[in-house]
Amino acid sequence: MKNYFSSDFKLGVLGGGQLGRMLLAETQKYDIHTAILDASPEAPCAQICNEFHIGNLLDFDAVYNFGKGVDVLTIEIEHVNIDALYQLEKEGLKIYPQPSVIEIIQHKGKQKDFFVKNTIPTSPHKRFSNKAALLSYCKENIVEFPFVWKSAQFGYDGTGVKVVRSLDHIQNLADTDCIIEELIPFKNELAVIVARNASGEIKTYPVVEMEFHPEANQVEYVICPARIDDSVANKAREIALNVAKSFEHVGLLAVEMFQTNDDEILVNEVAPRTHNSGHYSIEASYTNQFEQHLRTVLNLPLGNTESKVAGIMVNLVGEEGYSGDVIYENIEKVLQIDGVTPHIYGKKTTKPFRKMGHVTIVDKDIDKARITAQKVKETIRVISK
Repeated sequence: MKNYFSSDFKLGVLGGGQLGRMLLAETQKYDIHTAILDASPEAPCAQICNEFHIGNLLDFDAVYNFGKGVDVLTIEIEHVNIDALYQLEKEGLKIYPQPSVIEIIQHKGKQKDFFVKNTIPTSPHKRFSNKAALLSYCKENIVEFPFVWKSAQFGYDGTGVKVVRSLDHIQNLADTDCIIEELIPFKNELAVIVARNASGEIKTYPVVEMEFHPEANQVEYVICPARIDDSVANKAREIALNVAKSFEHVGLLAVEMFQTNDDEILVNEVAPRTHNSGHYSIEASYTNQFEQHLRTVLNLPLGNTESKVAGIMVNLVGEEGYSGDVIYENIEKVLQIDGVTPHIYGKKTTKPFRKMGHVTIVDKDIDKARITAQKVKETIRVISK
């Protein structure tokens, strides 16, 4: 096995956001040399990695030249130049997750087609190259309103997703490559993170339940374990395993799902990286998702994915009506509560609904943890000067 620790080995990461920042806590624990590429000199990773390179992740030359200087390349965001990755892979660089996996997942249309081809349960969908094609289809065919519209690429944290209730609503959509999906009535939104290394060892984390902000369409709470029947949880984990095996990915795969009103599980979408739904694991799991990501891409034995204690994650997002230099109000009040750990992402400026940090609440009793999480959410305010 290669010596990754306290050596001249160099791990490259495309993206310097908060996911990269939390990954760096684990590379520092193992003393692994890290190089980060990001377009912003003020990215959350900028001050704490071994090497920080400024460059556009969608630019071929920036990604290719960066990749030439590292031993293994991974990502913390999937919106990267795929042609550069294929060229680097052709030249022998180990890239995890593999470019072929990233290419499918970074395009929601290709992702949905992949689910259908591999008999992965998902909601019915149609693909369109632009707004005119979508409008024409809706005028000429019987279409069930409301339906869900998604931009095929570059959507995140609720952007690029709209519920369309009439023909008139289509006029307000972005003119872009897109998909539409049937609006599925559901009881719960669930997620399972699957870890797989190059040797084929594979493990799933417990099923988590996600509660969303109704206006911003962002996750407000992640609850682990999900408050669902064991039979539903087992089915969700099996489906997530099937998705991972279909991709044959190396790395982490976050599988987001719907639990329908009749307890069927439908896959909504996947992310080929560490994920918001796994942040609880830093405090609550034997092996948190960021350490596990490292283990997968370096082909090390996978760690225990089970939880030591129940965990709830609360997202800290910028409050409406505030933009500018950030102030975290009342953090000292939540620090008085047992089992509460804030994580601040190092973003100096806030704006409405921008992800600025999260707070983990751990407790032996999930119901008590949920009450504490509500209190934390109501106490901390992310505002500006």
